[in-house]
Amino acid sequence: MPRSEATRRWAFALVSVSGVMLTLDVTVINVALPAIGAQLRAGPDVLPWTVSAYSLAFGTLLLTAGTWSDAVGHRTVFTAGMSVFTVASLGCATAPTIGVLIGARAVQGAGGALAFAPAIALLATTHNGRSRSSAMAAFAALSSLAGALGPVVGGGVVAALDWQWIFLLNVPVGTFVVLATVITLPPGVRHSGPRRTDVSGTVLGVAALLALHAALTTGSSLGWTSLPALASGGLLCVLLPAFARTQRRPDAMLDIGAGDRAAFAGAAALMFTGRMASLGTLVYLTLWLQETAATSPLHTGILLLPLTGSLAVAGTTVPAAQARLGPSRVVAAGFALQGSGLSTMAIAASAGSLPLSCAGMALLGAGTALIFPPLLTVTVTVVPPERTGMASGLTNACSPLGTATGVAAFGALFTALNGNGAGPALTGVCLAATVICLAGAVLAHRLLPAELPGEHASDQPDDLRRSSQIR
Repeated sequence: MPRSEATRRWAFALVSVSGVMLTLDVTVINVALPAIGAQLRAGPDVLPWTVSAYSLAFGTLLLTAGTWSDAVGHRTVFTAGMSVFTVASLGCATAPTIGVLIGARAVQGAGGALAFAPAIALLATTHNGRSRSSAMAAFAALSSLAGALGPVVGGGVVAALDWQWIFLLNVPVGTFVVLATVITLPPGVRHSGPRRTDVSGTVLGVAALLALHAALTTGSSLGWTSLPALASGGLLCVLLPAFARTQRRPDAMLDIGAGDRAAFAGAAALMFTGRMASLGTLVYLTLWLQETAATSPLHTGILLLPLTGSLAVAGTTVPAAQARLGPSRVVAAGFALQGSGLSTMAIAASAGSLPLSCAGMALLGAGTALIFPPLLTVTVTVVPPERTGMASGLTNACSPLGTATGVAAFGALFTALNGNGAGPALTGVCLAATVICLAGAVLAHRLLPAELPGEHASDQPDDLRRSSQIR
């Protein structure tokens, strides 16, 4: 097998396996919380932090990790992140107290951010043309499936083994990914031209993202008028303008040089919007299913098969659709399908119809599959090669942020309407998300390019054609 072909296949396999692991760990622990609380003697006021610690560290460090990977090499940061994630997983499994578990989860999230941030950049530098679109589509579909199936996988592992195995299973897989990356992927080459490190932008960016995630997390769990939520929100109001001022300078962290700024910003905003409308509503769809039909976590997973199944099937059509229609039309169509699915589920929840909800879930899954792969491709195509790590990190940072914002915003709406039952509450959530999808369809048509340069180019990536090495 030619070296370039072997590199492409190994890069896709390793990035995809790591993406599934890192995404699963966001949600896989949810169904294990009762077992963890019983064994470690933790109350309901502390247990949610085993989830939040990972999400906070993961979402906060993605942008910085992506920027760092541009400076020191994508493979280097990816390998370091997977090493930290694997060791922290062992720490989670052997944690003797809830405090140690929460700390290990935070370290695990930090390692996950280091590994996940340069993932798209690794695919971009090892694939080109149609093969790049195919790789992005498959990676996005696998990551989305992992996020949706997390509670089901967690429930199965806890039922068959114990909660520690949720983390122990990461250890051999993570070790394999680290070793295989070092052996199969060549070390990175630096792009010419030194670039000043944006220290102030990095510090303020991390602090602002941390404040935002903390505000969303504490607001949804403790109440929006609680002291932690108000303090985090107030801190965000100070940090965000300060960060914005630092990004006006040359060589700022978010500077993309001669890249297409409108397309880049639009792709990031639409990534946030798409995650908010899809995964942000998933938790409330699950609650409605559990109240009306599901009898166990496994049964819930079976009822969600129209969503996960359509996501997987529709994902296979994305490369051909993008090559023929272009990113703007494909993403706009995806948002239209998402909106159709959510409005259908609103009717189903109001009528208490499970068959109609299955149709809505199928439309939602198909729309989700069409949205994210083109956005990933756009972000790493419209920026200079030396900024693909930052572009990958920003795009990936928008995903958990959009999910967290959706869960928080729709959670407030769901709670306000839940006095009349889960059905009317889910109806309100789905209708609100439908409006967001309609806005996303309009923005996609206006902001994204009709076609990408090099979409029909040779499948041999530029970096490999030049030096047979990747960053």
